[in-house]
Amino acid sequence: MTIAIGSRPRAILFDWDNTLVDTWPVIHDAVNHTLVAMGKPVWTYDETRRRVRRSAREAFPELFGDRWEEARAVFHARFQSIHLDALAVLPGAEPLLATLAARGLWLGVVSNKTGEHLRREARHLGWARYFHRLVGANDAARDKPDPAAIAAALAGGPVAAGEGVWFVGDTEIDLQAAYNAGCIAVLMRAEPPAPGEFAGHEPMFHTRTCKELAALVSGRW
Repeated sequence: MTIAIGSRPRAILFDWDNTLVDTWPVIHDAVNHTLVAMGKPVWTYDETRRRVRRSAREAFPELFGDRWEEARAVFHARFQSIHLDALAVLPGAEPLLATLAARGLWLGVVSNKTGEHLRREARHLGWARYFHRLVGANDAARDKPDPAAIAAALAGGPVAAGEGVWFVGDTEIDLQAAYNAGCIAVLMRAEPPAPGEFAGHEPMFHTRTCKELAALVSGRW
């Protein structure tokens, strides 16, 4: 894939969990609650961070077989009961969103969190006003990393998927989503990519923090 990475973004799409907000403790709790309910061994915190990537409708059939829909209901009930109380904003996230919105960029979220939970969290934080689209699991025909999810987040906007769109996330599946849709892949996490870590879908930019991302975007306008 050849992309002109010197182009300035016209739209920026974000992953949600652990890109803008810290939800690993909530996810870990809900996953282990579900595993116990389904008679399976619990995961360590590190296992949860390593294994949770795809949406429930993509991952749960492999984990729970024919009982995956039952497991999904258990997970969602537990998650919904605790997620707002434990929701934590990552440093610099809101100033970043405010800066980008003030520049007139089309902002959206593409998450593998259930869309209902995603939008509830955005409203709870008062952030819904920053985003044109908040696309979660089950909102598009296929979930991230399928390009359908990115297309849904850009629907009605000024730019289609391509080099004018940056996709910002913290995991491999986010970079895959960007590549699958032909967008600029931006890795935002404290650790730089290790050699070979993202073979075939390397990030075109790496920023450690929301503040660094804001500076990167500002430097292109």
